Amino acid sequence: MIANLSTYESVQPDNVKVWFKAGPASKFPKNGGACIKYKDKQIAIFNFTRQATWYACQNLCPHKMEMVLSRGMIGEEDMQPKVACPLHKNTFSLKTGKNLNGSLDAIATYPVKVEGEFVFVGFSE
Repeated sequence: MIANLSTYESVQPDNVKVWFKAGPASKFPKNGGACIKYKDKQIAIFNFTRQATWYACQNLCPHKMEMVLSRGMIGEEDMQPKVACPLHKNTFSLKTGKNLNGSLDAIATYPVKVEGEFVFVGFSE
């Protein structure tokens, strides 16, 4: 299946129908990302320890349609957590998905929770 943006749609916490068990929290790098697969989606999960917060977004960068965002650098801009695509440095808000330095489409974001030792990502289907 060829990746496309229509596969991804942001999920708000109050629209979660499924909490997918992504894996043990210890398997996700501190202040970095890792990729999981949920159905036909690749999802980037970020353990942003500097903020004591977890984020999830589509792994597909809308610029060149490459599955690379989980390998991007995370940081902050004006108190906004962000990820930079490792290929061309396009940056996206990890809260809203908005492209922060250009006119690319927003990326999909997903709620994350940690219960016990495990990380869960919320999906609407």
